[in-house]
Amino acid sequence: MRSDEVKKGYQRAPHRSLLRATGLKDEDFDKPFIGVANSFIEIIPGHFYLNKVAEIIKDEIRKNGCVPFEFNTIGVDDGIAMGHDGMLYSLPSREIIANSIETVMNAHKLDAMIAIPNCDKIVPGMIMGALRVNVPAVFVSGGPMAAGHMEDGTAIDLATVFEGVGEYEAGEITVETLTEMECNACPSGGSCSGMFTANSMNTLMEAMGIALPGNGTILALTKEREELFRAAARRVCELAKSSEDGKFNFRNILNENAVRNAFAVDMAMGGSSNTVLHMLAIANEAGVDFNIEDINKISKKVSHIAKISPSLTTVHMEDINTAGGVSAVMKEMNKRGGDVLADNLTVMGDTLYERIANAEIKDSTIIHTIDNPYSEVGGLAILFGNLAEQGAVIKTAGIIGDRSFKGTAVCFNSQDEAIEGITGGKVKAGDVVVLRYEGPKGGPGMQEMLSPTSLIMGMGLGDSVALITDGRFSGATRGLSIGHVSPEAAEGGLIGLVEDGDEIFIDVDEYKIELLVSEDEIAKRRANFEPLVKPLKSRWLRQYRALVTNASKGAVLEA
Repeated sequence: MRSDEVKKGYQRAPHRSLLRATGLKDEDFDKPFIGVANSFIEIIPGHFYLNKVAEIIKDEIRKNGCVPFEFNTIGVDDGIAMGHDGMLYSLPSREIIANSIETVMNAHKLDAMIAIPNCDKIVPGMIMGALRVNVPAVFVSGGPMAAGHMEDGTAIDLATVFEGVGEYEAGEITVETLTEMECNACPSGGSCSGMFTANSMNTLMEAMGIALPGNGTILALTKEREELFRAAARRVCELAKSSEDGKFNFRNILNENAVRNAFAVDMAMGGSSNTVLHMLAIANEAGVDFNIEDINKISKKVSHIAKISPSLTTVHMEDINTAGGVSAVMKEMNKRGGDVLADNLTVMGDTLYERIANAEIKDSTIIHTIDNPYSEVGGLAILFGNLAEQGAVIKTAGIIGDRSFKGTAVCFNSQDEAIEGITGGKVKAGDVVVLRYEGPKGGPGMQEMLSPTSLIMGMGLGDSVALITDGRFSGATRGLSIGHVSPEAAEGGLIGLVEDGDEIFIDVDEYKIELLVSEDEIAKRRANFEPLVKPLKSRWLRQYRALVTNASKGAVLEA
């Protein structure tokens, strides 16, 4: 066992002495040591109960002859951090989480790991850390929350409230209605109930084979979820005791097939655009040769068959669970033929094809059949052109209005400027909002910008205004919203040279995004261009800005 390095032999008497201080007995030193990586934090709805989840998991680990050691990572709630400078810390937190996993697991030579994530940057951060450690690891998330409901029975969620702010600004709803939304949208603990970033990543863990079936859809705080926790705990003990040396090390599960399967399922279910950023970072950690250009190739082979809030506001994760879950989606995807999904080993010891063999769609109004897709291509796309030579991301599943758009640029150099301009009436039908200096370096930290997109939707401009940014969006964003523009403004990208009144052309089906300005004019502007550098007091954010790459590379840190 890897842990023998800290617990076996006379030279490790001091180490055992310290371990005895934590409650270990003689018999424990012959058992596998399991790291229980928890993301419990009281301010995040998907995490405030994970301390109790860890107790369930540790109990099951002990029953199965292993020794659990719980440790915690940090977490940021993007919804609470959004709309102010707290969001600068969100994406950087992914790197702290990955570093924490690597540090604790390797410093103490733990044999295997069970990870308990749930929301946003916490999921990919834990995955990235597990890839570095490369011991057997099982992931089991806290689970999605149930959808909320208005008094008339209308299903709502967090995106409803953000868009409600825009509706209130436009005078379309009363403060009483907005308050009703606020009080009912998030009815329980769990990751927000739609296919936002958290549930997108929790779903993709099933596609990657690193979590058990049901991980993305079984509701939080239910008996069914507790059974999933216990099954995951039993499995990590089996892996820690396995005689199949190295077979289930994490990189053998999360390999190139797993990465490509994750992107395919993302396309079929219209996941958050943030998944592109995180899966590129995960591919980098896994040593997988995967480029952003590959995403469109996958999209062309995948039909979009499940539409979930915010793309379809009446459908939430609980509905997908009832309709057959992610396994049913994957089985139906494969009926298209070709190499839509690759067979691959899962953490449970079966292959992906074996896992989905008996799955079935139980409600074809929720999970469509391959013969009746929402779209013949996937729910995400990468656009290229002079405005995004290294790519830009759009959640095509959330488009409102036409998929081709030509409009007039209205430029803002920060999210705050954009919010003020949108609420102040500066943005009108036919405009393209250009929101820059919010990328990984420019922000820094690539803020999620649900507030500007929600204001546009709430003010009734969702089908007549486009928004492009070198920042990123919440998974709750919908409309013609294009993010991750690379190169970003802070590194000299063309988005920094756009001026008010310029024409911009977008064609989603042709994967194009172009600034319709002559090369001579661009060269003239570039000759006098100096990217804006925002002042920073935070030493950590200055370090992050110095090391981070742009979104086309997953915003990973360069050593």
